[in-house]
Amino acid sequence: MKLKLLILVLGLQTAWLLATVALQEYALATGKLILLETQRLDPRDLLRGDYLILNYKISTVPGKLFSPPVQNDLAPGTEVYVALAPGTNRFYELTRASTNAFAPLADEVLLLGKNADRAWHATNSVRVTYGIERYFVAENTGNPAGKLTVQVAVPASGHPEIKQVFLDGQPYAEAMRP
Repeated sequence: MKLKLLILVLGLQTAWLLATVALQEYALATGKLILLETQRLDPRDLLRGDYLILNYKISTVPGKLFSPPVQNDLAPGTEVYVALAPGTNRFYELTRASTNAFAPLADEVLLLGKNADRAWHATNSVRVTYGIERYFVAENTGNPAGKLTVQVAVPASGHPEIKQVFLDGQPYAEAMRP
């Protein structure tokens, strides 16, 4: 009896792990690839190692882009739908946003994010996080000098996944080799 229970628990844990990996790989393989401009910060976590905090241009959404217009603070954690379209230099830029789901136009990509904090009065904008703000890197490579750009895969669900980070146009790992 105990052996059957142990096998069942191990089987369920393995199935959960494989399903999680399969979903992320499916999103990376089938999602639309877009390029985003970013600015970096270089923190270090003693337990997880070096990583980059990526601050995207699309993370600050002006209130005027919202439909219906946002006049004041949104509660932290409010879902925000953001439409992006190709802009200058192949980077995707904000076109419109809403707290309600909407269908993107033919040339747009729809991202789903969450309102991060209450900063409306200072900026008349909403700070949105998309779940792609951290990128873990090899030990002692978390402080690059140069311009970072990020290639993101956006599946139909709107939850983006980082596919590749570039430093001055080269893949990050390649650019940081000694």
